[in-house]
Order: sequence, then structure tokens, then C-alpha cells
Amino acid sequence: MLQTTLQAIADDTGPATARRFADLASRFLDTSAEGQVPVTSAAGPDALYQLVDEPVPETGLALDQILEQVERSVLDQSIRLSHPMYLGHQVSAPLPSAVWTEVLISALNNSVAVREMSPAGTALETRLIRWMCELAGLPVGAGGTLTSGGTEATFTALLAARAASRPGAWEEGIGEHPPVIVCGEHAHYAVTRAAGELGLGMNRVRLVPSRDFRMDADALVQLLDRLHQEQQDVMAVVATAGSTATGSFDDLERIGTLCGERGLWLHVDGAHGASAVFSESRRVMVHGLRHARSIAWDPHKMMLMPLSAGMLLVRDERDLARAFSQRAPYLFHEGDGERGWDQGPRSFACSRRFDALKVWVGLKRHGTRGIGALYDHLCDLTAELAVRLTRSGSFVVLHQPESNILCFRWTGGSGDDDELDRRNREVREGYNASGQGWITTTVLNGRQVLRVTVMNPRTTTAHLDRLVDGLQRTGEALRLSAAEAPR
Repeated sequence: MLQTTLQAIADDTGPATARRFADLASRFLDTSAEGQVPVTSAAGPDALYQLVDEPVPETGLALDQILEQVERSVLDQSIRLSHPMYLGHQVSAPLPSAVWTEVLISALNNSVAVREMSPAGTALETRLIRWMCELAGLPVGAGGTLTSGGTEATFTALLAARAASRPGAWEEGIGEHPPVIVCGEHAHYAVTRAAGELGLGMNRVRLVPSRDFRMDADALVQLLDRLHQEQQDVMAVVATAGSTATGSFDDLERIGTLCGERGLWLHVDGAHGASAVFSESRRVMVHGLRHARSIAWDPHKMMLMPLSAGMLLVRDERDLARAFSQRAPYLFHEGDGERGWDQGPRSFACSRRFDALKVWVGLKRHGTRGIGALYDHLCDLTAELAVRLTRSGSFVVLHQPESNILCFRWTGGSGDDDELDRRNREVREGYNASGQGWITTTVLNGRQVLRVTVMNPRTTTAHLDRLVDGLQRTGEALRLSAAEAPR
């Protein structure tokens, strides 16, 4: 059996096998991009499970059999993010050059936790992080680390903020009077999750009300004044650049200035919107990043990188070292240059993929101007969609889009708000089930709404027309069905 397995490894190493996997992936991307197949399978979870419900194999199978099942049971049944009618969650139609780089990352299999295990990877990630710090306007001495995404980045940032607020917390805990975290009411759930995980408790998060789905800066001033009077320590203020629900941007300039004057740690959750730095016309919305002490940023969102590629940037790289007050002499080596090259001491993960490579390749392939053009294209399409929805007469647009996210509500037919909530859910479910497109939903101001995120550069205005027409037809069919139902 050993000889058989070793021979299979040798056979699979050659270029012929590599081409077969690459051809399968390329065919999936091509058919998705052409848009002639459904966005996703209509099969339910039970049916999909049946496709792979089999005993664990005791002996290896022929590659032909495996690839056939991968195509039939996985690729053909998956959601196609590269389909121009995919307008759903904030997961990108990935840049092909970055997709193919994934093979190199896996072939290297270097762990970027320690320099000796990834000599070239450590150097490249360090340079990439410094590029991103420069783009964000952070000073010399800034640094950061790659993360799995914005949730880990925000958690790590708040861990660093805890170390600054409570230097002994790593060894002694946070004490009897934990500090509070301040954020907008539309902040990502990562903030309250981090508060719970850090031992502060979710009730130690203070929410600032919104104005037009952005943190109300006047209300922030009032809250900070009240907390000061109550002698409540503020561990961090979290602002959002590109909120999950509406893609809205807090006033980073004013909030950043306010935090600077008061000596408060400002963390900016820019997982979605920090990539506006690449835009010629929209980068003004993130000029205030330069005030931040920490920034969460997801290249796997608006830089169109494959999952996962998140990062955390900090104004002072030493803040990350202070956040993780541990030593592992069998792994991390002190005195390895002035800054210390090992990434492990400044991040959660020990086994870390060389994900920096795909981001570096994507930037090298398209440049900052190319990434910026894609960013603007996606945002421009979203603005066009708002116009088309308003013109249709069947929808109410709930905000002017600041990025590539738009929320709206189907208002066809009659009924009270509760009935329209149900109808909007049904419109989304019926439209997605048709396979002609795919959108999401959320709740704004207590009401069910439809939500679109334009994440695919292959999407055009013609696809937007198809979306509006498809949603209208779905809504009208539901209205007629309800009218004909016996009472």
C-alpha cells in the first residue's frame, strides 16, 4: 500500500495532473462569468448531503472519479460568485491572478508565523503591510499582520487596546471595573463579540445612535462627555468605514480628531470600505484613516481577493507585540533584527498561510489604479441601480449608496408594514430560487428590506435591468397569488 501511495503522489506531482485541476477551475470561472447557468443550485441541504453521503474510502480512487465528483457534487452545486447576476453578500468574484496564486501558496506550504519557516514570505508580507500602511496614511513605525478577516482583525485591535488600557490584563485579568467600548449602532457584530471574548462583557459596549446610517458625531461627543463625568474608562472608540448593512462611512475626520484630542484609541473597521483609498473619486471618505490607531481591512472584499485575506494595521507596530504578552522560545526568536521579523508574536494564528502572496500578486498585476478603477466601477453600478429602482415605481430606495451596497424595499400591492415585511422576504426567496439572480436581505429601522452588494466587475447596467425586471415580476406574481387565494 505504501508503494502504491508513493506512486500516486509522484503521478499527481506532474504538470498533466496540475492542468486537469486548473482546467476544471477555469471552466467553472468561465461558465460562471458567461452568466448562462443559474447563479446557484436549486437543491436543498438534504439533497446536497446525499451527493456526498458515502463511507470514508479505505483505498484511493482514480483521479478521474474524484474530479468528476468534484465537478458534479461541488462545483455544479455551489454559488457562482463570478456570475454577473450574483449581487449578494460581501464576498468577491476573485481576481483570476490571485486565484491561480493559491496553488503556489499551497505548494510552498510555508507558515508565516516564524521567519525561519517562511524567509521569503516574511519579507514579502512585511513589505505588503507597509504598502497598506502608506496607502492608509499611517506614519513611519506603523505595521500590522494578515488575519482571516475583519472579525479577527477587530478582535486583535481591541486586544491591543485592552493592553494599552489595562497593561496587566494578560496576567491578572481586567479587574473589577472594566473599561467600555464605544461604537455606532450599525457597527459590525465583531465589536460586541470581542467585548465578550475579552472578558469585558457585551454590556460594556456603548452604542452611539446613527444619523443617515452613520455614527452621529454630535451624539458621540455627548456620550463621551457623560462617560467622563461617570468616571468610566473608554478602552476604544470604533468607527466604521463601509458598514455591513448599507456600506455607509462614519465621519472619520471628525471622529478621529475628537479621539486625538481626548487621547482615545480609535479603531476603524474598514474591512469593506478601506479599499476606497484606491479610488480617485471616493478616497476622500477615508482620509480620516490617518487618525486611526488601528484599522481592520479585508482585501478579500473590495480588492477582490480570494478568501481569506484580511489584515490589521496599527499606528505603532509595538502595540501588537504588547497585545500578545507571551514567549515561546522553541519557536519565536528574540533579537532577530531591530524590529523582530517573526509574525507569530503579533497575531493569533501560529500556522499561518502565506496569503500575503495573492494580495501582492493582485496588486502587482493591476496596480493601485487598476484596483481603484474596479472599486469605482462597482460603486458606480450601485448608484445606477438606485436610479433604476426609483424609476420603476415598485421600490423605495432607503439610502443613497456611498459604496457598492444598496438597501431598498418592494412596495408593490397593498398591505401594512408587517405584511410588506413578509412580502419582501418572499420576493427575495422567490427570486433567488429562480436561479436568474441572487440578492440578500436585512433589517433597517425594524423593517425587512432587500439588499444588493455589487461585487463582480463583469456586472453591467444590462444586468441591473435584468435584476429590477426579475424582482418586479417576482413581486407581481406573489401579489397576484395572494389576491387569488381564498379568504
